[in-house]
Amino acid sequence: MKLAIEQANLSEPIETAYCVGAVLVKDSQILSTGYSRELEGNTHAEECALKKLHDIKEANGAIMYTTMEPCSKRLSGNKPCVERIMESGIKKVVIGIKEPDKFVKCEGISILQANGIEVVNVPELEEECKKTI
Repeated sequence: MKLAIEQANLSEPIETAYCVGAVLVKDSQILSTGYSRELEGNTHAEECALKKLHDIKEANGAIMYTTMEPCSKRLSGNKPCVERIMESGIKKVVIGIKEPDKFVKCEGISILQANGIEVVNVPELEEECKKTI
């Protein structure tokens, strides 16, 4: 999660979006990292980490560490991160904080859990994750 926080700090702050970091890990190996708006377009951290894989199948069975609850709705009309996570076969998502209701009502945790993906909150890093948004 510390690496995800470092990734979030690489995000260029803007008023209309959060700064989030993500790390994708499988078999104790880092597969990829991502941060908000790292790739062209209005990209989210989880989306960037997944897009940087050579093959999306690499994520099957992996763990996603993200500083904020993955989005369940995007105002831009882009595919929400929870859908990308479910499609990739990620088995577990570790989050730093829940997404605030500032832009949309996020239901990422409940959607992931309803689809058999384990979600773990890391309350001891909540304050550090809040500082990045």
